[in-house]
Amino acid sequence: MGRTPRFDLPGVPQHIVQRGNNRLPCFLDDRDRLDYLHLLREALTATGVRLHAYALMDNHVHLLATPGGPGDLSRMMQKFGRQYVGLFNARHRRTDTLWEGRYKACLIGDERYLLACQRYIELNPVRARITDDPLAYRWSSCAAHLGQRIGSMLTPHPAWLALDANPVSRSKIWRDLLDEALTDEQLVEIRAYLQQQRAWGRDDFRAMVEAKTRRFAGTRPAHRPSKRDK
Repeated sequence: MGRTPRFDLPGVPQHIVQRGNNRLPCFLDDRDRLDYLHLLREALTATGVRLHAYALMDNHVHLLATPGGPGDLSRMMQKFGRQYVGLFNARHRRTDTLWEGRYKACLIGDERYLLACQRYIELNPVRARITDDPLAYRWSSCAAHLGQRIGSMLTPHPAWLALDANPVSRSKIWRDLLDEALTDEQLVEIRAYLQQQRAWGRDDFRAMVEAKTRRFAGTRPAHRPSKRDK
């Protein structure tokens, strides 16, 4: 049986996660992270995909991006993913697989869901207990959104720009939002929709996705083993 194609709607943001094989590191040092970001910047320019947020963790990557056309995001991930593997393997004198199969991605709905997803990504280092302050983590988009990094490759999403017309005030609002932990319900939903690669948003958003793709866009209950399975 062939693999189910990912949801892919031009103009609709996607939350992407790519993990190292067997949860092993995909970055061994800062040079690896710089190589990854350099290749990502080139891929964004080549494909026209707009990047809104990111976080490079030791053994996985989070991206929030919007494709301009059908297949753009998949082509971008495949091309620069292979390029990074080539650099990584050559630099560290290895030949093994680096990524854990296909990347996972889910569609993201209106501003409420978009901003929650962006917070989820930039708070990843805090949840991983790497730091207490997301701004202190160098390898995410947080510093750019808080006005502490210029020349970023990010394209701010309209939902984030709508927080305030004044850049200073907008950064302060974002700082306040980052100081609030996501609820357990939000964390469960984000992870479930990403794991099942569905469409996270309001009912009308999922209905729109289902109408355009003719596929179910919500999550299904996790399988619970019966007593015979235990």
